[in-house]
Amino acid sequence: MRDEFRTDLHIVSQLLVDMAEAVRAAMSKATKALLTADRAAAEAVIARDAEIDSIYRQVEERVADLLARQAPVASDLRAVITALHVAADLERMGDLADHVAKTALRRHPSPAVPAELRGVFTEMAAVADRIAHKIGQVLSKPDANLAAELERDDDAMDDLHRDLFAVLLSDDWPYGVETGIDGALLGRFYERYADHAVNAGERVVYLVTGEFSDELASGEFSDEEPASE
Repeated sequence: MRDEFRTDLHIVSQLLVDMAEAVRAAMSKATKALLTADRAAAEAVIARDAEIDSIYRQVEERVADLLARQAPVASDLRAVITALHVAADLERMGDLADHVAKTALRRHPSPAVPAELRGVFTEMAAVADRIAHKIGQVLSKPDANLAAELERDDDAMDDLHRDLFAVLLSDDWPYGVETGIDGALLGRFYERYADHAVNAGERVVYLVTGEFSDELASGEFSDEEPASE
């Protein structure tokens, strides 16, 4: 039974790695669509979101099966529950990439963001990609130290989010309310993408150390998502 449990848990872990790779690719392609008005890229992201959702359902089903058949306790139970939480965060990251792609598609054939915002969104996308890459690494080989680095990456994203709003709220913003709202929502999508990656990393820290971060212990992290068409 122990060997069977380890085999099943390894399958779940690989599914999580697959999800991490998929959401990283999704946000990268969504950013391309956003900045270059690439309709094909946007449509590819939207189509692939169903694949990410499918992997998430596979994780849920396998976790439920493990709990029913193996009745894990202690560190084994922690590994199973952590997998479920991480999968939920990854699924939401996929949804946020989907939101970015849909914004790009809605504005096609024009770019969804004006020239004044291209720089900050390029930087936000770079931070998002770095964070998603690290999540893939820590899921492939759990590393509490690498997972903890995500907090610093998230600080960089928060700084960029503030920079974005400084532009949007400046007195000389020339593009009107609708473009400003698009910019604010897009910034929120990238910021929340990073937040969910950090939350997944904190789950890995808990898996390795058995200790909750302050955010997880206090329940400060919110699962609410910004609205999007």
